[in-house]
Amino acid sequence: MSSPPAFSMSTAYTSVDLTPGTFDDPYEFPTQYLPKVMKDDSKIPLVLVACGSFSPITYLHLRMFEMAQDHFKERNEYELLTGYYSPVSDSYMKEGLAMAEHRVSMCKLAVETTSNWLMVDSWEPRQKTYQRTAVVLDHFDNELNTIRGGILTSKGEKRKIRIMLLAGGDLIASFGHPGVWAPDDLHHIVGYYGSVIIERTGTDVYGFLLSHDILYQHRMNVTVIKQLIHNDISSTKIRLFVKRGMSIKYLLPNPVIDYIHAHRLYLPPK
Repeated sequence: MSSPPAFSMSTAYTSVDLTPGTFDDPYEFPTQYLPKVMKDDSKIPLVLVACGSFSPITYLHLRMFEMAQDHFKERNEYELLTGYYSPVSDSYMKEGLAMAEHRVSMCKLAVETTSNWLMVDSWEPRQKTYQRTAVVLDHFDNELNTIRGGILTSKGEKRKIRIMLLAGGDLIASFGHPGVWAPDDLHHIVGYYGSVIIERTGTDVYGFLLSHDILYQHRMNVTVIKQLIHNDISSTKIRLFVKRGMSIKYLLPNPVIDYIHAHRLYLPPK
């Protein structure tokens, strides 16, 4: 993939729109960075999907995709086409969860000012009920492979796009929490689609794979990527910093910081 363009922070400050998005507009699946033709027909076309709260999105969320891109560049099996963020809906009811419109807007600001290959899909946050991760991945499969028929090879043939869940080691650790994940969903997510796991400080992903029956069964569908530069920025800590009046500069993109302050997000109730 081509190198990311150089972004001017001064330009970003004057050009970004801090008005929150609205879900009154009709849904449209984003494809602006989805290639129409593969570069290497010998590889398997791959799209990564990151599901989560993104309240707010941080540099770690952005770095996860870059680390995955570096990983797949060094290997000859997959051609990474693009990546998507899919924020959860408001019905997730997690503490500290900003409204879906705000979270989608922040994600869009982050990718529009830092990336030339990542996109934000608003299907999941538009839903009135919580959508399980397995269902969200099915949505992407439907959009990419059923509706669009996959991607063209250089010979003009259509090829199915492989979809994988991109997640941090903490999410994988939650697979072992009783009652959190249905076994059928885990088989569907890891067995049918596959997962790319960014190992975080303090998480032993390989040890967990060995101890978890379903993950071990589908271990060949799990790619673990180690962080060469450890980054433990968390949305929870960002929200706490804002609440305490502390600086969050250099922890997330400046336009996202501006958005948080403009809309007074994560402040304690008066």
